[in-house]
Parts: sequence; C-alpha cells; structure tokens
Amino acid sequence: MTKTMSLADALYVKLEARIRSGQLPPGSRLPTQKEIAEDEKVSRTVVREAVARLEAQGMAVARQGSGVFVSDEARYQAFQITRRDVSELADVIRLLEVRLSVEAEMAAFAASRRTLDDISAMRAALRDMAAVADDPVASAAADSRFHAAIAGATQNEMFVKLIDFLGVRLVPPRNLYLRDQPPAAQRAYVEKVRAEHEAIVDAIVRMNPNGARDAARHHMQESLSRHTELSEVSNLSDATASPT
Repeated sequence: MTKTMSLADALYVKLEARIRSGQLPPGSRLPTQKEIAEDEKVSRTVVREAVARLEAQGMAVARQGSGVFVSDEARYQAFQITRRDVSELADVIRLLEVRLSVEAEMAAFAASRRTLDDISAMRAALRDMAAVADDPVASAAADSRFHAAIAGATQNEMFVKLIDFLGVRLVPPRNLYLRDQPPAAQRAYVEKVRAEHEAIVDAIVRMNPNGARDAARHHMQESLSRHTELSEVSNLSDATASPT
C-alpha cells in the first residue's frame, strides 16, 4: 500500500530536507517562488503551499520586501508527527513501535508516583470510553485522554508534553483494523481493549511499577500484533491480486 504524496507535499519534504541538512542554513534566503517553480517544474501555487507549510512549522520566516528566510530556530524544530504521517497501516505500525518503547516505562513511573486525582482521571477516561464505545471518533478521543492521564501521573512534564503532542494520533483508527468486520467482532475488540486498559489502571492503583510496565507493554504489543497481522494479510492479498 503506497501513500500518494501531493506535489506540494513532495516539495515541502525537499525544502525541509535542504534546511535540515544545512544546504539552506539558518538565516539564508530561500530562492524566489519563480526560481523554485522553474527548478522543480511545478506551479507557483504549489510553491506557495509548500513554503506556507514551512512557515507554519517555524522552519521559515517571511520578511516583507526581502523574501523568505530560513528561521534561526530551524535546526531546533521539534519532532513532528502529523495526521498525514499516520494515514496508512504501515505508518500506524511504526508509531505503535515507538509507543511500545515509551508507554511501558511511563506506566511504571505512574505506578510509583500517582495521586488519587490521577487515578480519578484515568477512571473517568475509561468511563467515557465505555459510554461512547460505538463512536470511533469519540472513543479515540477518550482513549487519548486515558493515556494523557497516565502521563500526568508520572509527575514528569516531558511525558505530558509528548502525549499531548501526539493527541488522538496515539490511537490507531479503528476502521483500519475492523473494516468489513461484523458488529460482533467490533464489540469483542472494544471489550479486549477495555480489559487491557483496566489491567494497567489496576497495577497503577496498587503502585506496582513492574505490573504496570508489563500491563502497558502487553497492551501495546497486542495492538502492534493486531496491526502487523492485518498488514501481512493485506500484503498477501495485494500479491495474490497482482498480475503475473
């Protein structure tokens, strides 16, 4: 499954790479829209969109009457994961691998440091998930609040910022895994995820770091396994359907 990239997206990636590599160093002036359009053989509309995205990401700054310049802060720009970056199954799997590495330890820290308010926030998020189980969008939002509550329980602002940044991107779109599945399969999926979440909370409530780590790792590994299996099935189907 190949993700289609627009001309503006492709140009943005090229310009960003030139900035990050130092080919266009901080403070340097970007080529004019006309120059970029001619060099890349795209329209000025495409160039404007790509440059606007650079500005929105803080990579470039427009100076009236002088042009667009690489931001002095460009080399320090934060790690980014956009919705576009997790629009395909392979992207979701890569993000789940990152989460597997982070969330197990995050849960362990939460188990050591949680307060009663933290526990209340986790349980409130789980109640919200149960109440909106039939609504994938609302359920994903409640799921992200659950993980945010665990981050808060670590009493480490860095975890809070990371989980807040990822937001609903934390939660793989349910339709990727459950597409074409009957209602019974969807209910079973929701119940399985609920039980995995409850196990994490139970260990955190008992202030059991090892148990919380294991429960969070199990939850993430299960999600990773589900989506990896789906990817393998999808690739097999594509190969079978391909002409010989």
